[in-house]
Amino acid sequence: MQTVLMLALLAATIASAISVVWARHEGRVLFVQLTALQNERDAINIDYGRLELEQATFAEPRRIDEEARQQLGMVDPSPQNIRLLRR
Repeated sequence: MQTVLMLALLAATIASAISVVWARHEGRVLFVQLTALQNERDAINIDYGRLELEQATFAEPRRIDEEARQQLGMVDPSPQNIRLLRR
């Protein structure tokens, strides 16, 4: 009876040790994944900031005016071509 109890305690100790090792391994794997995702998030945030800056540059009224004049051939209307409408 005592031998069976000792074997059961030994099996429980080994199972406990294996579960501790498994949990630590899983923790390390999850930490590596977390670090990779944080690095990806940081890279995306950098790209987002760059794109916001680019959008702000392209949306400047002076730049839009220059592009309209150069690419579309737009010009300011002459005073006789301006009509004021009232409601």
